[in-house]
Amino acid sequence: VQLQASGGGLVQAGDSLRLSCAASGRTFGAYGMGWFRQAPGKEREFVAGISWSGGTTFFADSVKGRFTISRDGAKKMVYLQMNSLKPEDTAVYYCAATKSLGVNYSDYLGGMDYWGEGTLVTVSS
Repeated sequence: VQLQASGGGLVQAGDSLRLSCAASGRTFGAYGMGWFRQAPGKEREFVAGISWSGGTTFFADSVKGRFTISRDGAKKMVYLQMNSLKPEDTAVYYCAATKSLGVNYSDYLGGMDYWGEGTLVTVSS
């Protein structure tokens, strides 16, 4: 599976932004998908995850109620809709895939199997 994230940019606090992740590979539909981010000087952290069917989602506490994650199996795309952005959301965002179905929160914490290149999101105050 190859992954390519896009959609980052410079926005103001309170704005919205949608990140996209394009996937290749026949097994995309069987993988859980996640978004992670890494802010300057910090470790990479989990942001959101979605199960293979799209029926189960997980979010970090810091983004709950502001971010949503979705996937389109036909297009092999995963999206991260980010609303009410804050300066602390500034980071490089990565999409990733796990060979597990992604129905458990732990599926996203034990190490993902595939990573895409990141896209930078900068939120100004």
